[in-house]
Amino acid sequence: MTWTAFQSKFQHIRDNKVFELFVISVIILSSLLIGVRTYNLPETAITFLWVMDYGVTVFFLIEILIRMAAEDRLKDFFKKGWNIFDFTIVVVSLIPLDDSEYALIARMLRLFRVMRLISFIPELRVLVSALITALPRMGYVALLMFIIFYLYAVIGNLMFADINPKLWGDLGISLLTLFRVATFEDWTDVMYETMAVYSLSWIYYLTFIFFSAFVFLNMMIGIVVEVLDEEHKKMLAEEEEVVHQQEQAYQDKLEGEIAALHEKLDRLLAERSEVRS
Repeated sequence: MTWTAFQSKFQHIRDNKVFELFVISVIILSSLLIGVRTYNLPETAITFLWVMDYGVTVFFLIEILIRMAAEDRLKDFFKKGWNIFDFTIVVVSLIPLDDSEYALIARMLRLFRVMRLISFIPELRVLVSALITALPRMGYVALLMFIIFYLYAVIGNLMFADINPKLWGDLGISLLTLFRVATFEDWTDVMYETMAVYSLSWIYYLTFIFFSAFVFLNMMIGIVVEVLDEEHKKMLAEEEEVVHQQEQAYQDKLEGEIAALHEKLDRLLAERSEVRS
C-alpha cells in the first residue's frame, strides 16, 4: 500500500466526528485523573492512575502523529497555531513522572492537557482568539484606567493619610484601597470613615466608582463583544470557504468522471463503427 493510501486513511480518521468526540472524552478523562490525585488514595488506586496516565499520554502521542501524517506536507501542520499548541502540550506530557525533583513540575505541566479542549471545540477557539485579539485594545483602556487609579491614589494619600494610614499611608496602599473600592468590597466603610472628617469626600468615591466600575468596565466589555463578533464572522467565512472547496473538489471529481465516461463511450462507438465497416 502506498503512502498516499495511508495518508488518505489518516485524513479519514482525523476528520471523523466519532474520533474527535473520543479525543475530547480522553481529554476530560485525563483532567479527572489529575483531580483524583489530589485525594488520599490507596496504593492500588495510585497504581491504576499511574497506568491510566501513561495510557492517556500514549494515546495523545498517537493522535498527534495521525494528525501530522494526515497533512499533505509536514510543514503544513505547523502553519496552524492551534496545531503548534497541541504539539507543545503533547511533548510536555512526555516528560516522565518519576521521583526526581522535576516530577512535581511534570505533574503541573500535565494539567495543561485540559487546555486541548480549546483546540477541539470551535466555540472555545473563537472565545480565546477573540480574547487574544482584544488584548491590545484592552491594553490602552487599562493604561487609561491606571492613570485614573494613580491620580486618585495620590489624592487619597494627600487627603486621607492622617485619617487611616493603613488604607492611605502611601501610594501602594492607596492603590490597593482603590482596588477594594472598585470591586465594592466594603467600600462604604472606607467612605464613611473619611466622611466623618471630610463630609464631601463621598464625591471622591462616587466619581472614582463612576470611572472605574461603569466607564472602563463597559469599555472593556464593548471591546470584547466587538472582537467576538468579528471572530464569529471570520469563523463562518472559513467554514464557508471549506464547504466551497469541498463542493469544488466534488464537482471537479464529478466532471472528471463524466469526461472519462464520455471518452470511454466515444471509444466504444469508434470500435463499433470499425467492426461494422
